[in-house]
Amino acid sequence: MIDFRFTEEQDMLRTAAREFAEEVIAPLVPQMEETDEMPEEILRGLGERDFLALGIAEEYGGVNLGHVAKMITIEEVSRVSVAVGMMLQVMHLGIEPIVAFGSPEQKKKYLPKLASGEHFATVGVTEATGGSDPTGIETTARLEGDNYILNGRKVFITNAHVAHVAVVLAKTDEKEFSAFILSKDMPGFRAGRWEHKVGMKGCDTGELIMEDCVVPKENMIGKPGDGLKVCMKAISEVGRAGMAAVGLGLIKACLEASTKFANERILYGKPISRLQGVQFKVADMYLDYNAGMLLSYRAAAMKDRGERCDVEMAMAKYYVTEAAVKAAKLATEIHGGYGVMVEYATQRYLRDAAVLNPSAGTGDIQRIVMARAALS
Repeated sequence: MIDFRFTEEQDMLRTAAREFAEEVIAPLVPQMEETDEMPEEILRGLGERDFLALGIAEEYGGVNLGHVAKMITIEEVSRVSVAVGMMLQVMHLGIEPIVAFGSPEQKKKYLPKLASGEHFATVGVTEATGGSDPTGIETTARLEGDNYILNGRKVFITNAHVAHVAVVLAKTDEKEFSAFILSKDMPGFRAGRWEHKVGMKGCDTGELIMEDCVVPKENMIGKPGDGLKVCMKAISEVGRAGMAAVGLGLIKACLEASTKFANERILYGKPISRLQGVQFKVADMYLDYNAGMLLSYRAAAMKDRGERCDVEMAMAKYYVTEAAVKAAKLATEIHGGYGVMVEYATQRYLRDAAVLNPSAGTGDIQRIVMARAALS
């Protein structure tokens, strides 16, 4: 028997996330659009409401509600602000390698502060020479005594400036990649350029720079050579789930804005919601949201059961982010001239949607994953 219903606990979490989004985040969206910075009230609120602790065990200060719970929270937040949803999902992405592969000592040292929101996390893989193909990275880690010395530059890193902790991929040999936990208090580690994106204003994207950065060898996650497994499993099974959840929130926002406008906008003596052309656009968004929700929550439920789900995550990420771009375009069309005016959120949805595709692997990368599964 397949049960598509959420549990009572999950419904309560959705209510709490929606209230936080509408009461705390929504009034601050104009400020984020203007300053391109994340307000402290939002960062503090994520920790206070345990939204960062969802995937962390109780012994480390978490609430351990799982991956479906993370998807619920990210979707509800993204419905109000894609920027906050993106930031939140990357924080979960940064936490995951420590949860899944960290030693007991690493978990004890880092997870409690990440669960409480005292510290924030990210992952540093992408470089100018490699992103979708991480084997192209050039960051190096050289063992000297009890420390590794890291040198390199990561680009397009979400949370680069707000994160205190970063899981970074580096080459420990010519063909050997390893993962390290870095913190901003380590000598030689800093944030670099602040990127200004067309959308997701307020969601920090920038560089992570390592210049003779001294990292204790006990900060390596797993063994030398485990880096690709550590980072790519987190990206394929947590990062892509997070992007699907962000996309779901955006589609829902587009659908709600469109139906409200269509019912209130009077043209030719009647609401434009009675026009078949408008109805078809709304129907497409409605279908895409429901199809995307089934794909996404199925994949998250598989992850919670401990099943392999990389292909399912790729399908969810690809379908939902593509559908979100389509929904933003349709919502703008339904609003007509109003759709591109700054007073209406549709222009923000259109800009935000443009940033979805490259994150956690481009659409083409997801198609490669799906094709390999189908052809096998």
